[in-house]
Amino acid sequence: MTHLNAAGRLYPRAWKLVEDFREQRGKALPDWPDWCFLPVSGWYAIVSERFGADRLPPEAIPDVGSLAALGTWRYSQGIYRFDPDLFAALTKTELTGDVPADVLLRLPEWCVYIETPGYEFEQGEVLHGFFAHMESDANNNRIELRLLLDYSGGLRPFPLHIGPWPLAEAVHKALVETLLQATAAGAPAKVPSIDAEQGLARWLTPLLSLLLYLCSDEPEIGERGEPKPQHPKPTRVKGGWRLFPAARPRIWPVGIEIGQTLRATLARGDAERKGPRPHLRRAHWHGFWSGPRDGERRFQYKWLAPIVVGSVPEKSSENPPG
Repeated sequence: MTHLNAAGRLYPRAWKLVEDFREQRGKALPDWPDWCFLPVSGWYAIVSERFGADRLPPEAIPDVGSLAALGTWRYSQGIYRFDPDLFAALTKTELTGDVPADVLLRLPEWCVYIETPGYEFEQGEVLHGFFAHMESDANNNRIELRLLLDYSGGLRPFPLHIGPWPLAEAVHKALVETLLQATAAGAPAKVPSIDAEQGLARWLTPLLSLLLYLCSDEPEIGERGEPKPQHPKPTRVKGGWRLFPAARPRIWPVGIEIGQTLRATLARGDAERKGPRPHLRRAHWHGFWSGPRDGERRFQYKWLAPIVVGSVPEKSSENPPG
């Protein structure tokens, strides 16, 4: 909330302009997909108004990414807190092949905030968490995953160009675009090395894995029987409809039962097995297409939890046959 309140003070007309832009969607302004709350071009216009210029100075560019994430998150204010054992398993899960762009379009809210306790950023700085939302570029309809990293040194926006390519390529494309934009603005820019790009991709992989879990089929979010997170709905008011921001942040526990199962299985194995401690076989992602070949098909994406190897099954409560 501290960052959101600070953004509102720095850009006092931002929230009113957001309402105006969304009201003009598909009318005076081009339309955009439902999974995008407001294209970044709209947030660029809001920041530009404060500076009184069509082209922002280089030092103001990060404000666009920060305001886009914070302003989008303002309407739901969901904070996703993973069970520590599920968090550990997900962040150790490898991502191979292309990033599943279609899956990321299924974020439970327009923008989410995921806590990352104990995760370190570059040079040892702690990453408290990160915001994530999807962008539909108004110029070319390019799909981007927009991250806002909340680390001990402040907020740092980072876009990823999502498509039929691996995460390393998504990082490369984003860095090339950043370099082009910096050059056009007359700011000093340095071409990143291949090692730097690959290192950044490795560092971002655990974050993407956490995010993909929220977008996967049947993620365990919230308590059993409770409503699941969703996009906020507009409310009828005098003169039409209005989308109101959330009154306060809401913490969504993620993976409560999965974490309990992992801990219970390991504890049972310790108590009943003589010899080496049972261990977890590495988790992995599984994706496949479903639906009729001549109709609408959907890409299913599931996270297959670690398998406990070397544990002893629970003893049956039934008496053995006589």
